[in-house]
Amino acid sequence: MNIILLSGGSGKRLWPLSNDVRSKQFIKLFKDNGGNYESMVHRVYNQITSVDPNAKVTIATSKTQVSAIHNQLGDKVSICTEPCRRDTFPAIALAAAYLHDELGIGLDEAVAVCPVDPYVDDTYYEAVNKLEALVLEGTANLTLMGIEPTVPSKKYGYIIPESKDSVSMVKEFKEKPDKETAKQYISQGALWNAGVFAFKLGYLIDKAHSMIEFTDYRDLYAKYDTLTKISFDYAVVEKEPSIQVMRYAGEWKDVGSWNMMAEVMADKTKGNVTLDETCENVNAVNELDIPILIMGCKDMVVAASTDGILVSDKERSGQMKSYVESISTDVHFAEKSYGTYTVIDAQPGSLTVKNTMKAGHQMSYHYHERKDEVWTIVSGTGKTVVDGMEQTVRPGDVVTIAAGCKHMIIADTDLSLIEVQVGSELTLKDKIMCDI
Repeated sequence: MNIILLSGGSGKRLWPLSNDVRSKQFIKLFKDNGGNYESMVHRVYNQITSVDPNAKVTIATSKTQVSAIHNQLGDKVSICTEPCRRDTFPAIALAAAYLHDELGIGLDEAVAVCPVDPYVDDTYYEAVNKLEALVLEGTANLTLMGIEPTVPSKKYGYIIPESKDSVSMVKEFKEKPDKETAKQYISQGALWNAGVFAFKLGYLIDKAHSMIEFTDYRDLYAKYDTLTKISFDYAVVEKEPSIQVMRYAGEWKDVGSWNMMAEVMADKTKGNVTLDETCENVNAVNELDIPILIMGCKDMVVAASTDGILVSDKERSGQMKSYVESISTDVHFAEKSYGTYTVIDAQPGSLTVKNTMKAGHQMSYHYHERKDEVWTIVSGTGKTVVDGMEQTVRPGDVVTIAAGCKHMIIADTDLSLIEVQVGSELTLKDKIMCDI
């Protein structure tokens, strides 16, 4: 099965652990079979490949998330990168062109598009696999997977099928209703729209050509920033007369808020957290190097990172987006392809960062026009390359890099370094990539 995983998000829903670089799907709050913490994207990728070892998975994502994906899944995972955000239809169109023009997937092959962030068990991806046979039967142009509602929720859109059969043609779609209207929909056999679509690749590419003028994947990529922002639902689903839906009744949770995340995270607390014996229904995550003590609290979530601290009633946490948008701060934590980047001090004209690197990985070769850097090796060994000159480094070594000097570091072992940036413009925009 060919699967496109949509990995987007702007980092507002699980603040302060999520930010514009680390969206919720990269936060490690779950555990694998070995008891090691893993993220949503890691969990989902492992579930898909466990259910179908031959699955061809491509992750459609923004440029800011590529490093985190490589950090968590390795360099071999297939990634279709959006040059900028243009909503789900352009993202899926670009990914479809990528599958055909870059990966050689045939136009008659089935493709399923899935979000990367639901909390599900393996039966969900077993059901996704069943979509392939339905697509190849050719009964409908689009095949959806709808979730059997457990409550008359106001949070989701509804698919109204023509019958309550396991597979049915779709009668209509309804936007998020009030509770009483949702009850009426459910009585008609309605399903939650979980954003799972399946189709023959040629169908989607033809649809994209009918709406966008382009020749192939690379041409579409080059003009991507000119595309209209529009969702796949509005652009395709709501205008397609030939749609069928397959019912799914297994575990499915949309982890869209701290309240929902608290229900599925592996442990009640993570990090240096102490709850006293009077706490009830409290979850806490601490990414700081200082302890957090929580006493006498009920139905609360506490989350602390270098980007901020949240203390909230669980139910109220779903209303945090507008408040987070009003908090203007630079990103203080990011996962890179080589390891992690954590801001530990920010002053006017200077920035102090802790970089951790995995053995065998390296930073890209680059230079800055408006800032100097000083690296102090804290642990591990490696090699620096500054303007083409190599130097072995070990704990205690200091490397000074003037503005304009090309530089990189290669980690021979796991390596940690403190980087002090000094200059008039301390932004990622002042980073110019170059060949070594």
